[in-house]
Amino acid sequence: MELSKFVKDKRATAHLTQPELAEKAGVGLRFIRDLEQGKETLRLDKVNQVLQLFGYQAGPVPLNRNELIDEKS
Repeated sequence: MELSKFVKDKRATAHLTQPELAEKAGVGLRFIRDLEQGKETLRLDKVNQVLQLFGYQAGPVPLNRNELIDEKS
């Protein structure tokens, strides 16, 4: 699932408007709008501020679980 859709869905489930989410997360309204529109260049610390409200945080995820890089090589 795309991050933008995830945040939109969580916000809707929590019955929050974009301004309410921005205030609760301590980020600007413009940041929430950019996040929900899928802007590709966002500060990870601010993304995590938003995700923490829903009990999540961003982290590394393998692109293709069948072709994981062997960290020992």
